[in-house]
Amino acid sequence: MKKLKERWGIDSNFEVVVILLVFALTGSSSVKIARPLLEAIGFTRSIFPEDGIYSFLYWTTRILIIFPIYQLLLVLFGWLFGQFKFFWNFEKKMLGRLGLGFLFK
Repeated sequence: MKKLKERWGIDSNFEVVVILLVFALTGSSSVKIARPLLEAIGFTRSIFPEDGIYSFLYWTTRILIIFPIYQLLLVLFGWLFGQFKFFWNFEKKMLGRLGLGFLFK
C-alpha cells in the first residue's frame, strides 16, 4: 500500500481504497452501459459468424467502442468520489502514452 501511495502521490489509505473503488466501478459500468448502446446500433454477437477471424473482429471492435466510454466514466466517477485531480492527471498520462496527448495541449 505504501508503494501505491508514493507512486500516486496520495497520503492516506482511504484515498487508495477510493481510487481502487473508482477503477472497479468504472470497468464494470463501462461494459454494462456499452451493451445496450451497442445493441441499439445493431452491433450484436449474432451478426458475426463463429469463425476465428470474425470473433476477433467482434471483440476488437467492441473494445474500441468501450474504450471512450471507460475514459469518460473514469473521470466522472473520479469527480463523484472527490478524486477528480488524480483521475484527470491519470487520463492525460494514459492518453499521452497512447499517442493521443495532443488532445490536452
